[in-house]
Amino acid sequence: MQTLWIETAVAYDGSQLRAHWILRHCGLEGDALVGFRGPCAVVAAEMADLADLGGPGIAGADMVHFLWESFAHPDLLLAVHRQRLLSAQAAEVLRELAPGTAVRRDGDDLFVGAGKLSISIATVSPVSALLHFAVNATPGGAPVPTATLADLGVEPVRFAQALLQRVAVEQASIRAARAKVRAKGEWT
Repeated sequence: MQTLWIETAVAYDGSQLRAHWILRHCGLEGDALVGFRGPCAVVAAEMADLADLGGPGIAGADMVHFLWESFAHPDLLLAVHRQRLLSAQAAEVLRELAPGTAVRRDGDDLFVGAGKLSISIATVSPVSALLHFAVNATPGGAPVPTATLADLGVEPVRFAQALLQRVAVEQASIRAARAKVRAKGEWT
């Protein structure tokens, strides 16, 4: 799996959650996870989660975003499993970077106290599975009470690079684990 931290800001509006966006904008062909920093304001036409339609909206003035595209199997159940694993890995990284912080995961969302730290969605296209995961870097712009990396004393780029690396290592480990298992009855 390829990873990349995009140095320039990207304003996330939901249109980035498309097949081949990473290829077109980053030149990475195949399975990839990219991170970037920028504001978030998802327009209704781009909302993938039906539960968010008619709600308070999805927005944040300053967020660290991750987009993951996998071509291995465009299956929504597998994409949601990846989404949950990514969220759990983000919580692990935050606990390491801010020891003593009580980061709580509920499904694919992260919380600190009553503040929502992250947003996330998994979906599929005809050719790939797609994920968006983002954490609030600094306060402002969200329609709900939030927690932020600034609250935790965590530098956003350091967090992003640590999470990108952790996901890449985990995915390599998963591929290796899958390749070393024989089928039952294959040979004795």
